[in-house]
Formats: sequence, structure tokens, C-alpha cells
Amino acid sequence: MRTVFSNRFSKKQTIMEHQKSERLGSLDVLRGFDLFCLVFFQPVFAALVGAVNAPWMDTINIQFEHVIWEGFVFWDIIMPLFMFMAGASMPFAFAKYLRIGSKSQLYQRILKRVLLLFLLGMMCQGNLLAFNPQKIYLYSNTLQAIAIGYLIASILLINFKLRGQIITTAGLLVLYWVLLTFVRMGDSGGGDFTQDHNLAEYVDRMILGRFRDGVKVTDAGLDFGKYRYTWIVSSLNFGVTVMTGVFAGQIMKGSLSKIKKMQWLAIGGVLMIVSGMLWGLHMPIIKHIWTSSMTLFSSGICFLLMALFYYMVDYKDYGKYLNWLKIYGMNSILAYLLYELINFTSVSQSLFHGTQQFLGDYYPVLMRLGNVSITFLILLIMYKNKKFLKV
Repeated sequence: MRTVFSNRFSKKQTIMEHQKSERLGSLDVLRGFDLFCLVFFQPVFAALVGAVNAPWMDTINIQFEHVIWEGFVFWDIIMPLFMFMAGASMPFAFAKYLRIGSKSQLYQRILKRVLLLFLLGMMCQGNLLAFNPQKIYLYSNTLQAIAIGYLIASILLINFKLRGQIITTAGLLVLYWVLLTFVRMGDSGGGDFTQDHNLAEYVDRMILGRFRDGVKVTDAGLDFGKYRYTWIVSSLNFGVTVMTGVFAGQIMKGSLSKIKKMQWLAIGGVLMIVSGMLWGLHMPIIKHIWTSSMTLFSSGICFLLMALFYYMVDYKDYGKYLNWLKIYGMNSILAYLLYELINFTSVSQSLFHGTQQFLGDYYPVLMRLGNVSITFLILLIMYKNKKFLKV
């Protein structure tokens, strides 16, 4: 019994030691950059654009609003980058368990994380906190997309060698393309990539039905409104996006020199961007339905961003100028939950009561700045006290 306890303690100690030694600063900083754009910069900038009548700001703001359907702007990289970063950390996190032969413990952790992310995703959509059965939707949030992508990537990372991972990941990309291009159901599919008649949209409506986000139950039946993000068939490419992060993580974890790692990340990024653009000539780049061309294109951008941040933080050691982003990056799930679930407007109004008469159109900017600053303060306190929400 003492031996069993000793072995378990030794395994746990080994896991903790490697967790400390293998953490890359660039992963936390890039993740922090992603969350900073989401929960601080974009909300404040959007409010500022509304207050300032400046055409040049409107031009920049286009990059911070999702495209209506086809195409890609900077704001469309936020969700793929979040998923990519989840994958990039997996080779480091999983190695601790695989090295000591603790697959069962790893599978338990994976299932726990998938379930928690899925539940938190429902909370972020307001589906659980509304306490209204009519508002319960099943699959409609970034955290849930990460959960499914993480599950697919986990299975591939644990059970396949690198060659098998690459082949299977490419297979998922092609399978999604084949389904949307050649399968037809009713008046949907068969290469139709329009908002109402693509196959992914059809499958979501058929399977999720009344539990799809945005749907309304009317006397005439289900009204799906204007919500056009798809999830079920698109899950294939959610897995691909997370797997591209896994590949980036494997490059950074490997034995190559730092400059070689950065070069491989940059080369991989350029190749995927070009491939995505070429594929986009047939299957358009559409983030709403996570087309294969969009998956490659966005993953290529993620690779280039990873190369840039790896170069600045882990190669050139400029982390001292960027470490403040870790305040967001090391508590990314908490930052996302605070952004989605809590509105601090009443606090901001209490603090700045009476200033509206002086600020005029800039008052909403102050309110937005107050809201995101409170979120930052909470994250800063958590960071200083080394308290991190782990899922």
C-alpha cells in the first residue's frame, strides 16, 4: 500500500514539475492578445467610433466587425485563434501524462474539460441563467466549439503518431468539403454555399430544431430567424482548427533550434493561407459555416501570429514588454466568462454619475471603458495572487 501511494505521489510530482518547466511564455502572451482584443480593445474602439465622426476610424472599424457572409477580416480570427491556442498547449499538457503512462487519468481530464466547457458555453449564451425553458439552446457558443474541437484533437493526439494525425486532419477537411459539395438534402446542399441552403445549415435545423440558437416557436412552426452560424457538421473543422494548434505546439515542443521553429511556423502559415485562398475559389471562405477553405486560411494566420509571438517572446526575449497580456492569457476562460456573463454598467454609472452632461457623445465611451477596466482589475488581482480558472 505504501508503494502504491509512493508511486502515485511520484507521478503527481512529475506532472507538476514538467508543468512548470514546459510552459512557453509566447502561448500565454498570444492567448492574452486574443482575449485583450475581444474583451477590451474592440468594445472601447467601437464606442469611440460611434462618438467620433472620422472616416479613417470607420475604415479601421470594418476590421472589427464580422463579415456578413463570404470573406474574412481581422475580427474573424478571434474565435479560430482561441481554438488554435487550445490546441497549441495540448502537446505540452498531454506530455506530462503520456510520459508516465497515465492515459486513464488523461481521458478523465479530457472528458471533464469537455463537459465543463459545454456547460459554460450554454451559460454564456444565457441559456441556463435565464431559467426559461424556451431559451434553452444546446450548441451555439465558442466554448462549445472549443470543447468539441478539443475532444477530436485529443483522440488524434493520444492515439496517432504525427503522420496519422496529419492524414486524419486532412481527411476531416476533405470530408467536410465532400459533404457540403456533393450531398444534397431537399433544396439544400449539393455545392450550395448560400446562407439558407448550405448542408450545414440544413443539418443544424433538422437535428437541433427548437433547441437551435435564435429559433422562435410560432403557430406556423419554427422560425429560425437570421441566425446562420452552424455547429454540428462544422464540428469536423472545429477539430481541424484545434489540430492545427496541436501541430504548432509540436513544432515548438520539438528539438529544433528556436529560429528553426519560428521558420517552420512561418512557412506553415504561408502555405495554409495560400491553400485556403486557392480552395476558396471553389468553396468560399465563410466563417459562419466554418468552410474548409476558411479553416486553412484562418489557421495559416494563426501560425503566422504564433511565429511572430514566439519570435518576440521566446526568441528575442521581449516578454518583459508583453507580459501584461498574460493577465488575460493565463485566465482566458475567466476573461471570456466575465465578458459574456457580467455587465458592469451599473458600477460605471455609479462611479461617473453626473459626467454625461460634460462628455456628451463620449459618455458611452467612458461607460465602456469603465466596464472593461473592471474586468481587467479582477483579472489583475487574480494574476497577482496566482489564482487561475482551470477547466
